[in-house]
Amino acid sequence: MLPTDSSQSEPGAPSPAPQRTHRLHIACVASVWIVGIVFGVRQLQHFEGTPGAIGPTPAEWPAGSDVVRDARLMTLVMLIHPQCSCTQASLTELAEVMERAGGRVSAWVLFVQPQNAPHSASWHEAAHLPGVHVGLDPNGVQAARFGALTSGYVVLYDVAGRLRFSGGITAARGHAGKNMGRNQLVAMLDDTTLPPQRHAVFGCPLG
Repeated sequence: MLPTDSSQSEPGAPSPAPQRTHRLHIACVASVWIVGIVFGVRQLQHFEGTPGAIGPTPAEWPAGSDVVRDARLMTLVMLIHPQCSCTQASLTELAEVMERAGGRVSAWVLFVQPQNAPHSASWHEAAHLPGVHVGLDPNGVQAARFGALTSGYVVLYDVAGRLRFSGGITAARGHAGKNMGRNQLVAMLDDTTLPPQRHAVFGCPLG
């Protein structure tokens, strides 16, 4: 009787070659999937952390502005795009600023959009913020005067019409929470002798 060859498969047993191929295929698919997730997360982080453009912001209150500057209080202006997904975070931070300001600032939120366009949900949210006036900026005329090119851009002028702060008050696109921009703005409200502050703005293009 000849000895049994253990390297040969039993009759009816699956061949090891197709099994190895199947496992290799699953491993390859899993690897591609993981690489895709990592790449996507990094792309998202890069997008969220990339600052928007900033135009030339006048050091003095811009002549011809339709925004009414308060002669008794500091005046804050936020320019936002109603369809920008980052608007919610910007308004959340503005609400925090207004609470800390305690009536020491007159604030405006201007929605940059085509004339006669319908109001968005964010319009009504901004209108319910204490001490905040809401207006429409058809075709971004006022935004251009303040150097705003990115949604969420904020400017703060003192009672003499001098620029004290410019930039964004969120940490990244669509992210509310503690951040340097908001801290700088609040610090300026607390101490007007500080030098003018500037911070990056994170949001959608206004144009």
